[in-house]
Amino acid sequence: MVLGSLLVAMFLSAMEGTIVATAMPTIIGDLGGFALFAWVFSLFLLAQVATIPVYGRLSDVIGRKRVFAIGVMIFLVGSLLCGASKSMGFLIISRVIQGVGAGAVLPVASTIVGDIYSLQERARVQGYISSAWALASVVGPTLGGLIVQTIGWSWIFWINIPIGLLALIGLWVFHQEILTKKKHAIDWLGSLTLVIGTSSLILALVQGGVVWAWNSPPSYLSFAGFAVFAALFIWRESRAKEPILPLDLMKRRSIAVANLIALVAGGITYGITSFTPTFAQGVLGVSSIAAGLIIATLSIGWPVAATLSGPVIIRRGYRFTSLISLFITLAATLLFALFLKPGVNPWALAGVTTVFGFGLGGATTTSLLAVQTVVPYAQRGVSTGANMFARTLGSALWVAILGSVMNSVIASRLAALHRVLGGAQKSGQPLDITNVLLDPAQRLRLGAAPLRALVHTLAAGIDHAFWWVFATAAIGVALGFLMPRGIPTEAEKQGDAART
Repeated sequence: MVLGSLLVAMFLSAMEGTIVATAMPTIIGDLGGFALFAWVFSLFLLAQVATIPVYGRLSDVIGRKRVFAIGVMIFLVGSLLCGASKSMGFLIISRVIQGVGAGAVLPVASTIVGDIYSLQERARVQGYISSAWALASVVGPTLGGLIVQTIGWSWIFWINIPIGLLALIGLWVFHQEILTKKKHAIDWLGSLTLVIGTSSLILALVQGGVVWAWNSPPSYLSFAGFAVFAALFIWRESRAKEPILPLDLMKRRSIAVANLIALVAGGITYGITSFTPTFAQGVLGVSSIAAGLIIATLSIGWPVAATLSGPVIIRRGYRFTSLISLFITLAATLLFALFLKPGVNPWALAGVTTVFGFGLGGATTTSLLAVQTVVPYAQRGVSTGANMFARTLGSALWVAILGSVMNSVIASRLAALHRVLGGAQKSGQPLDITNVLLDPAQRLRLGAAPLRALVHTLAAGIDHAFWWVFATAAIGVALGFLMPRGIPTEAEKQGDAART
């Protein structure tokens, strides 16, 4: 019953990602503000990044169940507000609230799985969890497309409420945990420096080259703020009695490399799920349902790879499993970058996205198992939280980077095509003109020449972004060679003994 409740929570998290990615073109067409596209994703992820380490540490202190309940309730409040949004600004603020709550769902659920299952069992359970993601990724986009085209996009957020309450009630009733009575000190100062430093970096990457120039004072200040608060965070964590992210954990090779791989995998995953629906609808002109089905194929291979990765780790070790997964991901990124051209068959994109599922499913599962099997029970929450932090940070950073790359290319090409666009441009913001591609009604009113110009402009921006994804996958392969060769049998025994 506990596993069932956790699967519902994972389903909720996966549904949120796929439905929002599918519906964003429609939301932008309704609310406008294409230039704020990346903020809808990056600030949600930023809120997750800022809170995951806190939730991970709190789960070791006050218990997994309480922290999970707090996070789910905050997430549901944010979902309610997102559905009621009447402007992109309000939606972005509501997404921040959603992200604050979502920071607890995945890390705490994954920590509970680590608590109640051994390594061998956990590998099998990861297959179940990935199957929940696969189901959500198939149901989510399809359901999202239907919701958008029938009762309105607000319900893609409101549907989270009954699902979240079901997961919360199930875990609260059936999960029994014994807490030790011990006073703890939460490192709030470390959390604050982490939030400010990460926020400064995301701000610099999202706005740089689009709203302000890279060599402008705002860019300098943002990067300087990141450098200063990153240094303060490291200084604080080296002296805190109970740090939010213990630096000694990061000194372990298996944990450090696994977290770097999680960082890369998170960036690739959100790069695919964020921009593929926009390409499908804006460039290829397919419906939101068809765009959702393309993204859904990401999770066809994901559960298979997750299920197989555990037994392969036990037999061949971390390095072998990571390299196989990362090489598959690299091949998929190359194919994807080559296919992102106007006129490509949508089924070709769906096929490559399926290959992505095999690669990313194996890479993320391997990195998670690596960090959970080398620490005792009392540190499993913070260790799992650190891995989720790395993955989510990668998502936030790469969405910001890719959004900046895409927006810069689009802005420069729109300036050159101003005469061709003619009366199609309705806004002083150059990027807002791409709103018409994501609104079926406005798209139909465009003439042949402006439509062709806009389609090729948007395609060029997304194409540039995905070559960055290819470079990211190449970095992931290089990191795979740094993973330890060992098989985690002894470490798992020590972890089980500490838990007992």
